[in-house]
Amino acid sequence: MGDNELGLFLRLRREGVTPAEVGLPAGPRRRTPGLRRAELATLAGVSVEYVTRLEQGRDRRPSPQVLSALADALRLTTRERVHLHRLVKGADPGFSCRGGAGPNRVVRPTVRALLDRLEPTPAVLVNRLSEILACTDGYRRLVEPVGLLDGVRPNLARYVFTDPRARTAYPDWDRVADDQVAALKQGPGQSDTQVGELMDELTVSCGAEFAGRLETLPGLPKTNTVLRLVHPELGELRLASERLELSADDDQRLLVHLPADEATAAALDRLSGRRPGALRAV
Repeated sequence: MGDNELGLFLRLRREGVTPAEVGLPAGPRRRTPGLRRAELATLAGVSVEYVTRLEQGRDRRPSPQVLSALADALRLTTRERVHLHRLVKGADPGFSCRGGAGPNRVVRPTVRALLDRLEPTPAVLVNRLSEILACTDGYRRLVEPVGLLDGVRPNLARYVFTDPRARTAYPDWDRVADDQVAALKQGPGQSDTQVGELMDELTVSCGAEFAGRLETLPGLPKTNTVLRLVHPELGELRLASERLELSADDDQRLLVHLPADEATAAALDRLSGRRPGALRAV
C-alpha cells in the first residue's frame, strides 16, 4: 500500500471528471476523458505546480480553503469530501481515532435484534478486517453453498482473494475484489496493525492481484451496487446491495442484499421457503 493516499485520490478523481461536467470543451487532441492538471488548477484557483505537488505527495497538507476549492472543482460528493478531509488529517502522525484498539468482534444486542428483524433478507455484519461477525439465516442460505462461511472466523476479503470458488460465485470478480480492497483501505488502512497484517498476508498469498489494487485504488468502497452471485442451486442472482456503517464506536458495517429483479426475488423466496408473491416489507 502506498503512503500517498491523498495524491492517489486526487489523481483518480481528476481523471474521473469529464470536461463536459465542469463546462469545458473536450478538444480533439485529448488523450484521456478526465481533466488535465492545468484544467483542475484553473478551476480550483491554484497553480499547476501545486496540483502536481499534491498528486506526487510532495505536499500533503493543503489549507482548508484549497481543499474546499479542489473539492468544488472535482464535484465531490459529501462522502468524498469527508474522505478527502480524513486523508489530509491522516498525514499528521501520532494520532489515531481508534487509539490502538483492535477490531471489534462484539455484536451489540440491539444489532443482533436488527438482524433478526431483517429475516429472511440476506444481511451480514462485518468489522474493519472484513470478518463476518453475524448474519441472517437468509444470508447463510445464500452463501453457505459457495463456501463463504467456511472456517472458524470467515472473512470476506480472504475468501474473495484466496478461495478459488469465489471466482465462480462472483461473475464480476474484479469489481468485487476492488471493493474489498477499498474497504480494507478505508480509514487508517495499513497504519492499523491488524489491517496491515491482513494486507501483508494477502499480498504474499495473492501477489499482484491484491498488491496492485493497494497501490491504485482509493479507500472509498461503494455504498450501494448491484452484485451478481451464482448460487449452485438457484443459478445467477442479481442483488441490490447496501452498505450501512454503524457508529464509530461499533466500527462495523452491515451489508444488506435485496433482490434487484423479479427473478431473483422469486429465487430468494424459494430459498427461504416463502410463498411466492407473499407480502414484502418496504
